[in-house]
Amino acid sequence: MSNPVPRRTLFAAGAAATATVGLVPAALAAPPSERSATFTLDAEVLDGGEQVVSVTIDASRRGGLPTGELPVPTFTVHARGTNPLTGKVAFDLDRPVTAAHADHRGRITLALEHGDGVDGATTLDWMGDASRNVQLDLEYTITQNAPLPTRSSVHGTIASFTQGELVNPEVDAFTAHVAASGTNYRLFSPPQRGRSDELPLVVWLHGGGEGGFTADGTTYYDNETQLRANRGALGVATEAAQELFGGAYVVAPQCPSAWMLDGPAFEPLIDEIIEEVAADHPIDRDRIHVTGCSNGGYMTLKMVVENPGVYASAVPICGVVQEYYDSPGPLISDAELREIAVPTWLIASADDGTVDPQANTVHAHELIEGSIMSLYETVTWEDVQYPGHFSWIYAARNDPAHDGQSLWEWMSAQEL
Repeated sequence: MSNPVPRRTLFAAGAAATATVGLVPAALAAPPSERSATFTLDAEVLDGGEQVVSVTIDASRRGGLPTGELPVPTFTVHARGTNPLTGKVAFDLDRPVTAAHADHRGRITLALEHGDGVDGATTLDWMGDASRNVQLDLEYTITQNAPLPTRSSVHGTIASFTQGELVNPEVDAFTAHVAASGTNYRLFSPPQRGRSDELPLVVWLHGGGEGGFTADGTTYYDNETQLRANRGALGVATEAAQELFGGAYVVAPQCPSAWMLDGPAFEPLIDEIIEEVAADHPIDRDRIHVTGCSNGGYMTLKMVVENPGVYASAVPICGVVQEYYDSPGPLISDAELREIAVPTWLIASADDGTVDPQANTVHAHELIEGSIMSLYETVTWEDVQYPGHFSWIYAARNDPAHDGQSLWEWMSAQEL
C-alpha cells in the first residue's frame, strides 16, 4: 500500500553480462585475465526508491591507465530487467552515461542518468495485482566503443565485462536476520567505538508494498524491499540522525504479507524481533521508538495500543485508523486512540489519494492527547512533486519541525 504507482525493479545478483569489442593484436597478446574485467552496479535509495546510479569497472589488472576524467562515449551501458515471478521484461534499453572517471586504483566509474522518472534506473518493480514490490533479475551489458588512453604500451581495450554484485552501502549496512518465528528483519548496528552504554532502538515498519506475498503457489519474501523501496529505515541510520540520537540501532521487520491484514497476529512477531535484538545488543529499554508508513503507520499505532509503557515515541506516517477497503470497522478504535499516552507525532500530506488524511491522520491527532501533527499540502522534495501518499519522504529527510525541534531531535529527546 505504500507504493501505489508502478515501479520497475532491477536486481543484480551475479548475472553475467559480457561484451566483446574489436581488438588489435597487441591486446590479444595479453593474458585473458588482463583482457577482461568485472563490474559492480552501484545503487542508491533515492526519495522515490532505489536506482542504479553508476557502474564501476575493475580495470586494475590492466595497468597504465591515467587517472581523471575519460571521454564519455568510450562506453555504452545497456540494462535489461526481468520480473523473476512472471518472466515479464520490465525494460530493455541503453542507460545514458553522463560521466566517466578513472581512479588511482584502476577503477573506471561510469555515472548513469538517474532520478525521478528515468527509465530503466530503478530497482523495484510494482506488481499491481499483488500490490507489492518485486526485485527484478538484472542484466547489464557494457560495450567499449573506443580504446582508453594509456600511459604505457598496454592497449586500452578490454575484451569482456562480467557483471558482479549490486552494491548499496546504506542497504548493505543492515544485516539480514530471521527470527525464531520465521519473520524476516534487517538490523543496523551503530559503531560501538569502544563504548558499552545502552543505545536507543528505532523500529521501522514498512508499507504494504514491501511485505511478502504468495501468488500462483510461489511465495515471495525477500527481506530486501523494506530497505530498497524508500528511505524510511535508512534515514535514521544516516550520520546526521545517528549524531542526534547519540547512536541508535535500527530494526526493520518484514511482514509476511501486509500489517493491516492481521495486526493482532503480527504484533507478537514484532515483539519477538525486538526481544531478540535486545538480547544480543545493548538496547536502552527506555528509548525504544516505533515509526512506519501507510500499512506501517497503522501498525505503529497498533503497537503502542497493544504495548502501553513500552515505546518512548511513536511516529505514524500516512497511517490508517478508520475503515479501509473491506475492513469490518475501524482498525484502531476511537477509544483506543484516546487511551494512547505515548508521545506521538503524526505525518501526512493533504493531497494523499490513497489514505484519506482527514479521516485518518487528522482524526487520530484530534483524539491522541498532546500529539503533534505535520500535515503538508503536497509531497515535494528538491523540486520534484511525488504522489501525495509518499509523505514518508519528509520523515526520512528529517523535515518535520515543531517548536524549534526537528523530528529526529524530538524523537531522541523522548524516553520512558
